[in-house]
Amino acid sequence: MSCGEPHETDCSEVLDHLYEFLDHEMPDSDCTKFEVHFEECSPCLEKYGLEQAVKKLVKRCCGHDDVPSDLRAKVMGRIDLIRSGQAVPDEDVAVAGAEVPSVVKE
Repeated sequence: MSCGEPHETDCSEVLDHLYEFLDHEMPDSDCTKFEVHFEECSPCLEKYGLEQAVKKLVKRCCGHDDVPSDLRAKVMGRIDLIRSGQAVPDEDVAVAGAEVPSVVKE
């Protein structure tokens, strides 16, 4: 996704780290770069707005349940594998004997 205009921060970098931005898990200097990018790039701003809305909806609907830390670690591990282009195992993520569907594969 790109608006076709050159930016100091590439659209792919912004989209690869969008959830870190949304979750306030990046340094302030990187946040500032992303904010500047969103001011310049309407497709990325639109994607940001969509992901922000989904995150708020999930929090409102599911925010009362605590996520086990081992499940979070497994999901984040799969996300890292997908981002790096490595093969993702086909087995489901299991926590405390409960089956949880695999993270969506690209």
